[in-house]
Amino acid sequence: MTEMEAGIVKSQDSMDAIRWNILGQIYVPKQLTEDCFSWHATLPPGTFVPPHIHPEQDEFLYILEGKFDILLDGLEMIAEPGDLVKLPRGIPHGIFNKTPSAVKTLFWVTPSLRLYDLFWALNNLGPDANPADVVAVSAAHAIDFLPPPDEEGDSA
Repeated sequence: MTEMEAGIVKSQDSMDAIRWNILGQIYVPKQLTEDCFSWHATLPPGTFVPPHIHPEQDEFLYILEGKFDILLDGLEMIAEPGDLVKLPRGIPHGIFNKTPSAVKTLFWVTPSLRLYDLFWALNNLGPDANPADVVAVSAAHAIDFLPPPDEEGDSA
């Protein structure tokens, strides 16, 4: 990884003109160092990031537009524009756009680890992606997706 250069990354710009489509969500990387990785994300209505754990990373979201339903360690929360969502390493969390509008947010993780590589691996998989493959690729990049509640033995 190269050392960070001082300056401004304009709102329409990304690293090396990269724009990922991660299961219908648009991720635009803004900065990558060994210590921190940041990206802008647009989550269309009805999309989500299923509950998962970053065993060795802290994750943050700064909400720019829209409203997220957040599941954090079993608790349901709402995040709106101007809110900072703090997701400590090892704590299960999921991010859901249950609104009729897109949600825009700035994400970052520290340290970077292999998340940048994971986004390349998931880029353009499309809606027919096999969930088991997504889970396996994510696990190989130190992101652990959790099974749905009914698969954990929970009953409703």
